[in-house]
Amino acid sequence: MIASNTQADADPQVLRLGDIPLQAVESLLARHALQLQVTEAGIPIPGSFWGDPEAGVIGNTVYARADTPVHSLLHEACHLIVLSPERRAQVHTDATDSDIEEDATCYLQIVLADALPGVGRDRLMADMDAWGYSFRLGSTRAWFEGDAEDAQAWLQAKGLPG
Repeated sequence: MIASNTQADADPQVLRLGDIPLQAVESLLARHALQLQVTEAGIPIPGSFWGDPEAGVIGNTVYARADTPVHSLLHEACHLIVLSPERRAQVHTDATDSDIEEDATCYLQIVLADALPGVGRDRLMADMDAWGYSFRLGSTRAWFEGDAEDAQAWLQAKGLPG
């Protein structure tokens, strides 16, 4: 369902971690028992599946740099949020190979974007499209509004926002 941006692609203009209040991100992650570890510019991001500047995950920690896209940070955080504490503790770089967990992660990252000042779901969905996420209905918004019932139901069954 997702095709990530590669270094060979043109770098789209998306919101980056350095564009939003860091404290808001830390607070959002803390509500889900996660930590944010910001690495310095030019230092490889630990636990990044796609490579820099994409966010990384190891255990309860989300790793990012100022140039990490907000959508990537939220996506990786949501991978951890949807997991049980036991599974979360085992995560290093690759959080899941489950289609429903991937769908739920995408759905939840859109919902949680509303909690970040200057982000919101509209901007996040536009950034996801610009970065190269791909959905059956052609856009993130079309998927979110018309084809994500299974992801929403899965999140709700786990007591997560959906």
